Amino acid sequence: MRKLRADEIECRIGMAKADKGISLLLYKDARCDMAILDETFGPMNWQRHHSRDNANCVVAVWDKEKGAWVEKEDTGTGSMTEAEKGMASDSFKRACVNWGIGRELYTAPFIWIPLEKVDMVLGTNGKASTRDKFSVKSINYDEKTGDISELTIVNQKGTVVFSWRA
Repeated sequence: MRKLRADEIECRIGMAKADKGISLLLYKDARCDMAILDETFGPMNWQRHHSRDNANCVVAVWDKEKGAWVEKEDTGTGSMTEAEKGMASDSFKRACVNWGIGRELYTAPFIWIPLEKVDMVLGTNGKASTRDKFSVKSINYDEKTGDISELTIVNQKGTVVFSWRA
């Protein structure tokens, strides 16, 4: 399975500390998984089905040599906003990782954006957050291991807020 491109990787806040900054997590969404499955196997050569009230998802790929569907399965958890839909999406994304889609994201470095590079706000509940948006500008992978070897993240203004090289 090919590695994710920078434009296929999303960033979300993992932790926010009003006096220090934020950490970011890298992830992929279900649309990315579907596009890569279509690209790799063809839209008619993969399928998914859910069980246990969407907690489990099986992603099956047609294997011409075997003349059979090869399946990989995983389970997910519900989201804060739409629990059932979130569970279906999470289980699907996890099953796609079993196929190798986005597995390299597990090799990401700890991403810390210091206070001076982020516009922090305090919510009415007193919790720190930001309205800033972040995206992966560039990413490279080690040819031997497939691990992330370089990563650059920018904010919505295009300013580099994180740059890392292994």
